Amino acid sequence: MISTLKEAVICLRAGRVTIPYPLGPGMVPKGFRGRPSIDGAKCLGCGACAEVCPPRMIEVRDRGCTRQIALNYSRCTYCGRCQEICPSGSMVCTEEFETGTANRKDLGVSVELDLAKCKVCGTPFMTQRMLDKMIHEFSPPWMNQAAEIPEWFWHCPLCRLEKTSKAIDRSIKHE
Repeated sequence: MISTLKEAVICLRAGRVTIPYPLGPGMVPKGFRGRPSIDGAKCLGCGACAEVCPPRMIEVRDRGCTRQIALNYSRCTYCGRCQEICPSGSMVCTEEFETGTANRKDLGVSVELDLAKCKVCGTPFMTQRMLDKMIHEFSPPWMNQAAEIPEWFWHCPLCRLEKTSKAIDRSIKHE
């Protein structure tokens, strides 16, 4: 009996030890990894985030001349790998962590990007944003003179391979 009274006094002296969540907003610590968010204006469509995502929450689909980056939040484990690998900083872990919804379709977000076509065969091979970034970085503004962009920048991998193999074959025959 005395130990029970002693325990009650200790508990009353401590004051409030619970938080009002879920009736009030939940407080998250600094650096909390919550639900990932994708910025469609920054995304290059490289697919690096999809490659490192352990639960395969991110899916990359090419359909005709567009590439779709789709996020399925019902699969997310909040590991933050997508944010770490993203070269453009378009994947960011927010402080949001509640994904409860009555409609499963609310757990999905997607971004669609235009694909660049190969100038030889016409096959879409990479996003136009990625190609523009390659061209910009090949000849950055701080250089005094703009470098000439090689024509193979606009070729798909198969056309590059074919052109390279023909060049190697010609060089072997001339030796």
